[in-house]
Amino acid sequence: MVPVRSSNLRAVDYNPSTHTLTVWFRSGRVYEYYGVFQNIFDGLISAPSKGRYHHRYIKNSYRYRRIR
Repeated sequence: MVPVRSSNLRAVDYNPSTHTLTVWFRSGRVYEYYGVFQNIFDGLISAPSKGRYHHRYIKNSYRYRRIR
């Protein structure tokens, strides 16, 4: 888990062997996104606005499920 500075996201994690991105939100919800490649994770980590990046490039682009 990598803590991030964001008003919306609390932390992220990436499993390169399964291409799974896990996102912890400040609301307490946790989502897994499937089929996410390393460059998307790297973009999220380096984005000035993590929430905006998530909304633009991840939220509606990958299969996901809420795990908490």
